[in-house]
Amino acid sequence: MRKELKGLSALGVMLLCVMMFVSVTACDGSGTGDKGVATATPPTSIIVVDDQDREVTLEGVPERIVSHVPSITETLFAIGAGDSIVGVSDYCNYPLEAQDKTSVGGYFDPSMEQIASLAPDLVLTDGYPADITQLDVLGIIYVVLDPKDIDGYLENIGLLGEITGREEEASDLISDIRSRIAAVEAAVAGAVPPRVFYVFDATDLSKPWTAGPGSFVDALIVMAGGENIAGEAQDPWIQFSLEELVNSDPEIILVDSQMGTAVTSPAELKEADAWKGITAIKEDRISIIDGDLVNRHGPRLVQALEDMARIFHPELFTQEQ
Repeated sequence: MRKELKGLSALGVMLLCVMMFVSVTACDGSGTGDKGVATATPPTSIIVVDDQDREVTLEGVPERIVSHVPSITETLFAIGAGDSIVGVSDYCNYPLEAQDKTSVGGYFDPSMEQIASLAPDLVLTDGYPADITQLDVLGIIYVVLDPKDIDGYLENIGLLGEITGREEEASDLISDIRSRIAAVEAAVAGAVPPRVFYVFDATDLSKPWTAGPGSFVDALIVMAGGENIAGEAQDPWIQFSLEELVNSDPEIILVDSQMGTAVTSPAELKEADAWKGITAIKEDRISIIDGDLVNRHGPRLVQALEDMARIFHPELFTQEQ
């Protein structure tokens, strides 16, 4: 090769190099193909298994996502994938940027027509809307995320990171949540758990709705160092009889709020004759807790856990903590 180059002028050598470069790039597919059309690298397929054990194939990282579930929407923003969201539900109110996205309707009844009009390459759902399978007919790919416990939610964060190409951010979020959970559990370890009653809706004061086993609320109460008096109930969400409530005699009552307002105010609970003998009422240990933190299996669950722990065991937490 060196002998051949000696016989070429400087210009000839330069032209030969250019020809060699073009030949190499044409062979490796990174240059142009026939008729000057660029040869695109085929997208990498992502195969995931969702919470309904459906195997879903995604052709690369989705760029247009619809999420009608508030907790999923919050998680996408938390891992830095908010820009890929093109549609949300009316209830996706956090963070504030979510409210700037196009609404596809309610959480339980999103409009399939509105979803289709946004031309998403992925819909994220918890599978509860009865007509969500219409997306199959419309040819729209969807993934169901419906965790049953906190570990399941943490796995979903990792799955969303994989789907959106945000693995590192998802891993960081998981680590942060695990660390904060561990800190709370360490702080309350060995403390005597107070008896806790969670009021989801006490519109009927004789049969208030509360959280039983299998709910995220029940798990949070226990992790925060409390004893859920409905922890032995039959269902995750139940109506507790007045007799059961009085006999269980909760020491702390947590009242669920929606948009900052409790469905039934602490003042109403205090005025109810049948409730006046309960220890939590007599000692005025009634606290309002943000329902969005507690009822959504999203990244702010750990904030709800920390709030509960401070309510249950204020002596264990300084103001700075």
